[in-house]
Amino acid sequence: MSELLSPEPALDSPIVFVDLETTGGSTSEHRITEIGVVEVGLAGVSRWSSLIDPQQPIPSFIQQLTGITNDMVRGAPTFESIAPALFERLNGKLFVAHNANFDRGFLRSEFRRAGIAFDPDVLCTVRLSRALFPGEKRHGLDALVERHALVPSDRHRALADADLIWQFWQRLPTLVPLEALRAQIERTTRRYRLAGDITEDLLDTAPAGCGVYAFYGEDDAPLYVGRSVRVRQRLRSHLTGERRSSKDMRLAQLVRRVEWHATGGELGAMLAEAQWIATLRPGHNRLPRVTKSDPANAPWPFEGPIVFEEREDAQGIFHVVDRWRYLGHASSLVAAAQLHASTLAGSFELSTYRILQSHLARGLRVMPLSVSRDSPESSIVA
Repeated sequence: MSELLSPEPALDSPIVFVDLETTGGSTSEHRITEIGVVEVGLAGVSRWSSLIDPQQPIPSFIQQLTGITNDMVRGAPTFESIAPALFERLNGKLFVAHNANFDRGFLRSEFRRAGIAFDPDVLCTVRLSRALFPGEKRHGLDALVERHALVPSDRHRALADADLIWQFWQRLPTLVPLEALRAQIERTTRRYRLAGDITEDLLDTAPAGCGVYAFYGEDDAPLYVGRSVRVRQRLRSHLTGERRSSKDMRLAQLVRRVEWHATGGELGAMLAEAQWIATLRPGHNRLPRVTKSDPANAPWPFEGPIVFEEREDAQGIFHVVDRWRYLGHASSLVAAAQLHASTLAGSFELSTYRILQSHLARGLRVMPLSVSRDSPESSIVA
């Protein structure tokens, strides 16, 4: 099979086809034993591979599968020793692998141990094959070899398997119209590094549970505010998900910064979202539609500020509302009173009014909040 001197059918960037062999399947417990890279760009095709000393024994069944023994890796370089040069080889290129989450996950963990952040754009050829050939049931590397007449040289060795992925890539333009292929590659590619400082490592610090988030663009202009019961997962869906809508993909291209707050519950997330939208007025959110029946103001049915409690992971969160304005949440009633005392009074918010009216009608239990900073007393109001 002749080798192309350009990275067709990719879009604009050079490509690395990568395969790893490891001591097992856990990125926290196991280590890499071999790396194989086929690098493809306008300058041509180059190949590189190296055994890696995993600094732990290779299980016997792994030795039988890969042919890589403890004797073979003894004296090989450690990952830390090759990390800077390997990063230069991979950085800035589309990372293509078969079952790419495995290879990317191991490399990301190893690079992190070496003090290097590794967040390439990733294309998984298992997922690409499933998308392009939905009538086929099997999409493992052996199935691709059989189905597309690929030529294996040494299965379960890193460079040989990376070369099979490269062969599959070259075969695709003969099987799928190029424009359709390019479009599917774009849909399947997961872009982990975005503009600004947004990386997968940053998204890992987002709340796993309920919360509100905001995207900002150039000059810190607010773009979009959203909420979710799983903020971290929702952010990944917006920014790196394979099944993003065209709207999400256009929005992701504009994002330069993201912020979030955990809210401790879904109702708190709804109120925080409404408050952020009213304050930030982001360009990609619809402002609430005002009807003739909506009040421009409404009497506050309580004598003063109120709190209600939500629980997430057995920890209580107290949400503070005053005169139809959501002020935020706190971890205790004392902190809630301090939050109220330190927050300037605002104007009537229609969205907050609608949300609270609906939940109060369904029996939301609230407590009057004492404004004392010392020991606020509270009693349940039905």
